[in-house]
Amino acid sequence: MHAYDTKDLERLFGLPASAVRALARAGNIQPVRRAGRLHYSFHDLVVLRTASALRAAQISSQRINRTLHKLRSALPAGSALNSLSLTALGNRIAIREGQTLRESESGQYALALEIVEEKGRLHVIARQDSAAPIESSAEELYSKALALEETAPQEAQFAYEACLEADPNHLEARINLGRLLHIAGRLVEAEQVYRSITEAEPLLLFNFAVLLEDLDREPEAIQRYREALALDPQFADAHFNLARLYERARDPKASLRHLLAYRRMMGDGGA
Repeated sequence: MHAYDTKDLERLFGLPASAVRALARAGNIQPVRRAGRLHYSFHDLVVLRTASALRAAQISSQRINRTLHKLRSALPAGSALNSLSLTALGNRIAIREGQTLRESESGQYALALEIVEEKGRLHVIARQDSAAPIESSAEELYSKALALEETAPQEAQFAYEACLEADPNHLEARINLGRLLHIAGRLVEAEQVYRSITEAEPLLLFNFAVLLEDLDREPEAIQRYREALALDPQFADAHFNLARLYERARDPKASLRHLLAYRRMMGDGGA
């Protein structure tokens, strides 16, 4: 689990503190308080990302929570909300099942739609079927995957995989695919994606380190964070996570060094 405060969540998902509290009160996320900070599982983060995308489509927090609660109650024992792909259907919420959409409240199926972002606004458009598939370039597939991340993460994964088939050296697609697999709880697959990249890149190494933490391999995570900082000494979040891991490893000097570096970068070194 990962610790976040309200500012972190607003920065990551654009969700105000009131919306996050409402999701927690409804039982749709289940953060745990440890050492004065709230810790969120990756299941929670997936739900927060979904809620963010639905709010961006002008769907009220009350409807989002009501729908999530209804869906959670209907799931088989042991299943989690992150196994569902939710999207906006106008001002309603729909469940994406392959190429079809089913309205969450009525259960009726609708035309296959696509959510696209244009000039900061979400638009719902009907998918146009063509007689023959059109070949797409790696960059076109990457752009498509990027646009699908918020509303249809599973389809985004497929698009990133198609992008990598077209261009196995597409670094950004590999980074994003690894992150989506991680969020979906497919940790072993995410590790394979990260390890398949030969080009060192700070963000990739940082994401890999976070994954290794979730795999309970903290010494390896420390090494990856250090490698990220060797490439980008100003990577503040890497300093923060190293401070936390070194404290846990009972290395107070290293922990303090990275914590001070983090504070300097965040502008409160004199606090």
